Amino acid sequence: GNPDILVNVTGGPPQAQAEGTDPAQWTGFFDSMVRSVIFATDLVLPAMKAAGFGRIITSSSSGVVAPIPDLAISNALRLALLGWSKTLSKEVARDGITANVVIPGRIATKRVASLDQARADAQPGRALEDVVSASTSTIPIGRYGTVDEFAALVAFVAGAPASYITGSALRVDGGLLA
Repeated sequence: GNPDILVNVTGGPPQAQAEGTDPAQWTGFFDSMVRSVIFATDLVLPAMKAAGFGRIITSSSSGVVAPIPDLAISNALRLALLGWSKTLSKEVARDGITANVVIPGRIATKRVASLDQARADAQPGRALEDVVSASTSTIPIGRYGTVDEFAALVAFVAGAPASYITGSALRVDGGLLA
């Protein structure tokens, strides 16, 4: 059948500094994190327009609000998707299609676990538990979010009750971002 909901989720690039990162790494991750989302969306838009209904939801990162140290590629490319989504939302709104970005904070995923482990490994003698404790202490709710909590926001934005929400960046971050 014809899709009426598309949730764009890409993996994250490795840690990288803003200065001195190999241009080939930028190109490769631009292709996998940005171009892939744009092309997938372009594939489903004709059917959504024909149906007069569609939801384009792109998962991003808290780095679009507050850049995350050592994640220069992720911060930059996810901002590109934010701008693209906002632009798209204005282009397709009259077709009954919404385009929104969801911004997860620290959600308990394999990616977050690998970043925590990398931070612990970068500081000899520092236990992973210390890294996690330091991270959760910055979150007002005091813990990482769950995948189910993130999914609940996505499900809401995908539904009919969210038909007047478009061009938005919605956070699910436990109050992490100021």
